[in-house]
Formats: sequence, C-alpha cells, structure tokens
Amino acid sequence: MDALIIVFASGLISLFAAFSKKPILVLSSALGGLLLGIVSIIYQITGGQSFVKLGYDGLEFTQASLYYSLTILVFAFLLIGIGYSRFKEITEHIGEYIGLLLFSATGAVIMTAFTDMFMFFLGLEILSIPIYVMAGSNKHNALSNEASLKYFLMGSFATGVLLFGVAWIYGATGSFKVSEIAQAIFQMNIDNTMLFIGILFILAAFLFKVGAAPFHFWSPDVYDGAPHVVTGFMASVVKIAAFSAFLKLFHEAFAMAHDFWVPALSGLMILTLFVGNLSAIRQTKLKRLLAYSSITHVGYTLLVLISGSMTSVFDMWFYMTGYGFSVIALIAIGISVNDEEDKIEALKGLGKRNPLLAIAGVIAVLSLAGIPLTAGFFGKYLVLADAWKEHSTLVIIALVNSAISIYYYLKVFGAIVSKSETEQAPIKLSLLTTLIIVITIIGMIGLPFIIPFL
Repeated sequence: MDALIIVFASGLISLFAAFSKKPILVLSSALGGLLLGIVSIIYQITGGQSFVKLGYDGLEFTQASLYYSLTILVFAFLLIGIGYSRFKEITEHIGEYIGLLLFSATGAVIMTAFTDMFMFFLGLEILSIPIYVMAGSNKHNALSNEASLKYFLMGSFATGVLLFGVAWIYGATGSFKVSEIAQAIFQMNIDNTMLFIGILFILAAFLFKVGAAPFHFWSPDVYDGAPHVVTGFMASVVKIAAFSAFLKLFHEAFAMAHDFWVPALSGLMILTLFVGNLSAIRQTKLKRLLAYSSITHVGYTLLVLISGSMTSVFDMWFYMTGYGFSVIALIAIGISVNDEEDKIEALKGLGKRNPLLAIAGVIAVLSLAGIPLTAGFFGKYLVLADAWKEHSTLVIIALVNSAISIYYYLKVFGAIVSKSETEQAPIKLSLLTTLIIVITIIGMIGLPFIIPFL
C-alpha cells in the first residue's frame, strides 16, 4: 500500500513540477518517487510492515503481489529514464507525459493486489486510460493518432465484454469478491451455464488486453504507431500487470472450473504461438517485430495458466521479468538509433557506433530467443518444465515455435553485428541512459542469480 500511494503522489508532484518549465525537476520527482516505492516494496518483502493501515480490504499485498509490483516499478523507472531525452523536447507537456505513465503504473500495482472485482476494474481502467492518451502523444505522426484511436476503441470494447462477464459471474455466485466467488463455485453444480458464460466473457476480455490471437489485431498497429517509450510500457508493464490479474482470477476464483476453460485456452495458446511467429518473420520494422514477438510470448505465458502448477506465480513472474528487461533494452536502442522509419536495417554498424548498445541488443535478442545463460532461457525452461507432466503436447508445440522464432531474432542479431554500408556518426549516450542500459544487461544475465537474494 505504501508504494501505491508514493507512486500516485509522485505522479501528482510531477504534474505540478512541470509548471517550473524545468524538465529535470519533473524527472527527479518521478524517478525519486519510483525509487522510494521500490525501496518500500523491498522493505515489505524482507519482512517489514506497511506504514499505511487502511480498513478497506479490496487490496491485499501478498508476497506474490509485492514481487509483481516491484517489477512494475522497476520497469516504469527504466522506461521513464530512457524516454527523458524525448520528453524534454516538448517542455510544456513533459509533466503530462511522465505523470500519465506514473498513474498507469499505479493502476498496474492495483491489478496485482485486488481482492474483488470492483478494485480489479478500477485498477484496469487506471492502467489503460493513460496509455490510450500516451499512444497518440506524437501529435505530428498520423500513425500515432491511429494507434491511440485503435487502442481506445479496442480497449473500450474489451472493457465492455469484461463487465458483461463480471455481471454473469455475479449472477451465478452472488459475490464480487475473489475468495467468495471461488467458494461459491466449489459449492455449486459445476455445470452452471451462467457461470460458464461469465468465464468465457472474462477470458475473451483478458485475451484482448494481452494481445492473444485471434484478439491480437490491434497490437501491431498500436505498437508501431505509439512512441517508443509507450510501446515498451505496453510490452512490459501492461503485460505483467494483466497476466498477474489473469493468473489470480483463473487460478483462484475460477480454479474449480479448470476443466472448462483449459481446453479453450490450450487451443488459443497454439493459435497465438503460430500467428505471432509466422507474422514476425515478414517484419522489417523493429517495433512491429516486437509486437508480433510479444504475441508469441503471450502464447508461452498462457502455458503457465494452463499448467496450473504450484509454482505458476513464480514462473510467470520470472518469465515476464526476463522478457521485460529484453524489450526495454531494445526500446532503448530504438530511441538511441533514432531512425524515423524504425527499420531493422538501421541497427547495422551499431557495434561501431556504440559498443554498449550493441552488447545490450545482442543479449536482448538472445534472451528473447531463449538462448542458454540468459534470463529468457531460464524463464522458458521453468514454464515448459512445469507444463511437461500434464501437457507434453503443448510443450512440444511451444518448442517448435521457439525454433521458428530464432529465424527472425537472427535477423535482428545479424543487423546489430554487421557493418554499415555508409559511414555513420557515433551514438553518444547520457549518463542516465548508460545506467539504464547497464541495468537491463544485468537483468537479462543476472536475474537467475539475483533470485536467491530476493
């Protein structure tokens, strides 16, 4: 609860700090608030008590929700730091840009800790609405305007479907609380049509939000049109918050209806993997490739929900954390290269222009591909190993898709390590950007070794 209040307050402070017309004050208030929030979460993880005591039980920060919240704040810190060079170019709006990202992060934290449908819906909307605005923040780019409108329309439709599902669940169980819904399902006749309809609507809404096939069609255009920082935020913070809520609802509230929704989710997982991979092969733009790559990784993450093992919470957290560090590294490279067309070919000669960026890019691509000794490899291993006992066929399909993905990741890898055909100026990084690149490298390589200390 402490971190939630701190991040929200820092968002407000950032808005007012913008009146000074000094971007560094806005950045300092935002990063300072996020750092304080990160420290407060670590304090609670290590056994400390929250300083804020509220009577409302709609939020419960368990050990699992604290870990997810920690990752969300770390990613928000990295992305705001990376995007500062772009934000400060428009001094009159920097407060709004950073403030909106902080408010969205507040909604993401709520989604990790809700205990009833009211707070879940509130967190989802606080998370989503600022991103609808931020996706269209590049006002002079028609693609950005299109991304904002498309994301808003699709997101609003998914929210309507979600609310319809919640209404059906309430009609079947008589409660909005996660624990009471689970208890009601345990006591009722499992062949309850009203319950099944509600679960299907909520499942469809979640698949829209995370970009799983066949509900993925908004994702490539939105990722491509949105500014780099917003693309990174959607691929990391929004994804981990949505999957955290997804896991809580389906493994706690709807656990007793497991036999009903698992077959549907299994078929959608297979479709998501093939759609994401086969579509990514043809991409020539970095952000569009990340969009289809993101769809593929959604497929792997759905396998965690399907397997339903005792370690699902940790497996999903580890997998999404490793994936997030890789995406943020590539987003940082995209911002630094600053190619208006966002072509993958623009990464040629990166090793000569800035060796640190090249190293981060190579590790990020290897991690996304699941190559050994990276966080992506260990995350994928955890997911597939836990699913092997009961869902070996799905694991084999996932491995086949993992092999397919290596093809288009090699395209990015090859661009980074190849020489440029023309002479290009070196890329100079600020101290803050350099620090963030180093943190992402540590995250992609060191995450498996940091875990025992968390």
